[in-house]
Amino acid sequence: QVQLVESGGGLVQAGGSLRLSCAASGSIFRISFMGWYRQAPGKERELVATISSVGTTNYVDSVKGRFTISRDNAKNTVYLQMNSLKPEDTAVYYCKLHKFIDYWGRGTQVTVSS
Repeated sequence: QVQLVESGGGLVQAGGSLRLSCAASGSIFRISFMGWYRQAPGKERELVATISSVGTTNYVDSVKGRFTISRDNAKNTVYLQMNSLKPEDTAVYYCKLHKFIDYWGRGTQVTVSS
């Protein structure tokens, strides 16, 4: 019922910025809990940021002060603004929607060069 499509990834130099988008199909986006996760080669997937249906946000310590998660319910879209990027941020970034069960996008690659 739900499909998620991430976009906005790419290659950027350390200190640069990227804005990721996740567009959701279906009718449950407005009342759903959303999150961004990332997975680097050889590592397990980790939580990056979450946002509730009313806009309450949380972040993993390593991105606090650099990343901002937001949502536009009218557009069924969640965003991740990433500033002051570091090589350690290199990973595939995934969007997740939670409503009773989890729905995942296919991911978008973010590569940060030194």
